[in-house]
Amino acid sequence: MENKILGLHHITAIAGDAKRNFDFYSKILGLRFIKKTVNFDDPGTYHFYFGDEIGSAGTILTFFPWGAGIPQGRRGSGMATEIGYSVPKGSLEKWVERFERYNVIYNKPAERFGERYLTFLDPDGLKLELIESATHDDRKPWETDEVKADIATRGFHNVTLTLNNMTGTAAVLTEIFGYKLVSQDVNRYRFVTDAVENAAIVDIVELKEEKRGHVANGTVHHVAFRVKDDETLMKFREKVVTAGLNITPQIHRNYFHSLYFREPGGVLFEIATDNPGFTVDEKLEDLGKGLKLPEQYESRRSELEAHLAPIN
Repeated sequence: MENKILGLHHITAIAGDAKRNFDFYSKILGLRFIKKTVNFDDPGTYHFYFGDEIGSAGTILTFFPWGAGIPQGRRGSGMATEIGYSVPKGSLEKWVERFERYNVIYNKPAERFGERYLTFLDPDGLKLELIESATHDDRKPWETDEVKADIATRGFHNVTLTLNNMTGTAAVLTEIFGYKLVSQDVNRYRFVTDAVENAAIVDIVELKEEKRGHVANGTVHHVAFRVKDDETLMKFREKVVTAGLNITPQIHRNYFHSLYFREPGGVLFEIATDNPGFTVDEKLEDLGKGLKLPEQYESRRSELEAHLAPIN
């Protein structure tokens, strides 16, 4: 694990109505709501985190719910366009039944790279996939009253980037992050790291004429890659700088430490540490129950609580 990118850490997207977002991911999809906090740069906006029991890297989907009525985003080039979750083999038909019951928009199951998958949209139009992974996935699922272990998500399987030209992005993945190109299906290229068993895949779809995407409601804001600790994080900063790319200083995000840079294809990448984790300000059994504020906003708690819409 030393000095390696350990697959995906988290993925962050934009949502509209906060309660609708909370209800969909915690109730219909059955993820654990592990943190309710605010956007560091816009404390009047929630920052939600969903994942497994402890918020393991590779399971964390986060949202900035900007509010009802915000402009709709557009999937396109220069952005992450699909988020793939690993689910048990044989579970897709049960998910189809569940999506029918809750009026979730979906496509019929299909197959790609020898794996069955089910594409669906969340209420804001974010595109996701449930994938019966060809590789063994023994990650412990979070279970709810309705979503049991036989169908529950295990965490991320892959993320898909849509690009006009994949050359520069592929170089970042292979030469800096240590991924390898292992498969191709027409214009979809699969890159995999052998540093971890799961959440290890980045797919690139190359569409030369695709219009630039627009980040707003129902789109991915950024993709975060995982490293073990701060020392490894800063070694990767040196690698990114050496490659001639602009990258931020280290930023403390309360639950992990981060660097941000825009890769040559236009996607915002983050590199994030495992430490300190989500139990730094809440007990494991209490994750997601209280509004946790960054220290600089604690003095504004009453104001922010009055502004932020209740969700549960």
